[in-house]
Amino acid sequence: MCWKRVRASLLLVCLTGLCRTAGAQSFGIELHNTQMPASGGMAGVSIARPQDPLSAINGNPATLSQMKGTNFTFGGAWADATMNFDQTAAFPVAAPVVTPFSAESDYPGSVLANIGVTQELDLAGMPATFGMALVSNAGAGVDLVDTPESNGTASSMLILETVSGVGVELTDSLSAGASFQFGTGFLDSPFVGAGKMTPDYGVRGSFGVDYDLGRSTTVGAYYQTKQHFTFDRAVVLNLGGGAFSAPLDVKMDLPRTVGVGVANTSLMDGNLLLAVDVLWKNWEDADLFQAIYEDQWVLQLGAQYTAGSTKFRIGYAWAENPVANPPAAVAGGVAPPGAVAAVQYLQSQLAVINQHRLSGGVGFANVMPGIDMDLFAGGMFKDSQRLGATTVEIQSYWIGFGLTWHFDGAGRATL
Repeated sequence: MCWKRVRASLLLVCLTGLCRTAGAQSFGIELHNTQMPASGGMAGVSIARPQDPLSAINGNPATLSQMKGTNFTFGGAWADATMNFDQTAAFPVAAPVVTPFSAESDYPGSVLANIGVTQELDLAGMPATFGMALVSNAGAGVDLVDTPESNGTASSMLILETVSGVGVELTDSLSAGASFQFGTGFLDSPFVGAGKMTPDYGVRGSFGVDYDLGRSTTVGAYYQTKQHFTFDRAVVLNLGGGAFSAPLDVKMDLPRTVGVGVANTSLMDGNLLLAVDVLWKNWEDADLFQAIYEDQWVLQLGAQYTAGSTKFRIGYAWAENPVANPPAAVAGGVAPPGAVAAVQYLQSQLAVINQHRLSGGVGFANVMPGIDMDLFAGGMFKDSQRLGATTVEIQSYWIGFGLTWHFDGAGRATL
């Protein structure tokens, strides 16, 4: 079968798969660039030398300067998670709202859409590139409604971002950039009680640098601020014995993040890109999550080999288990009945405990004139953890794609 038929078949399969829904993988609840068209095949690696425009817009904004001409990318992913719960004790003891059960979450997965554009321009006499994107940034969810002992436990978090940024070449070797995110958050509270899907809005900024060290090596770094949400009157707590609280606000932050990355293309005549990213996530100073998580380190390793117009990618990520043991008794400004036991139950719904993730992908240049296609897939290995009386077991996998249109002589980011 010729390459054109193979590429067309892969595209059809990818587009058909996106018609289904699933649940997403993340570091904590944040996706970063793990679901982007090229970076998705390299475990999200993208801080020093991203291989698709969306990863530059959503990651280190200084790397936008690597995107030449005009580029438009449409991408998406389908991720499916399996979560099993084993609750061995009731809480609170005096008037239980949750009693022992074993069940699998019925929460459907998520279709993740990412779309963006970059435009090269002249800014104050210096070469620069502007980028804007709509990004699926974070999410989590659990559905145990069909398990009576859970007393209607169901929760959902989703955060969508509009990202605008600019990267400027200050010298031939040094670039700097900044981006602004305006996000819409939706929360169906993870506390046991009567909740509703509640929206709020939050902002955050990212500031980055990228430096060419020579000898085919580039280093990059960025700092991202917190993003705060207050979900007004989001939950009415079940106090047991038929009693309920007044409506309560839930406060939630996405954490400040620091990222550092290195990329090198000195091997195999410049056709092999090797890259390493390290992230630090400050969950201990983020509303809601500071009660259930500790600060988290993430290591991402990625490789890309170019053979003509085809790029083969592989990636591995190790994410430190951030789950705090024991957690605090108050989360997001809410003190649920059952104290620590209740927060451990909440914690199990947000316990992304999996430390090991593997991904791979392939990219095709000029599947049609001026259009590149990227495909990727990955998975988180099964893991489990006991949190007080609750044991949770999680595994997930995902697939995705991206199409990038190049205009004005533009091309994808080079090795």
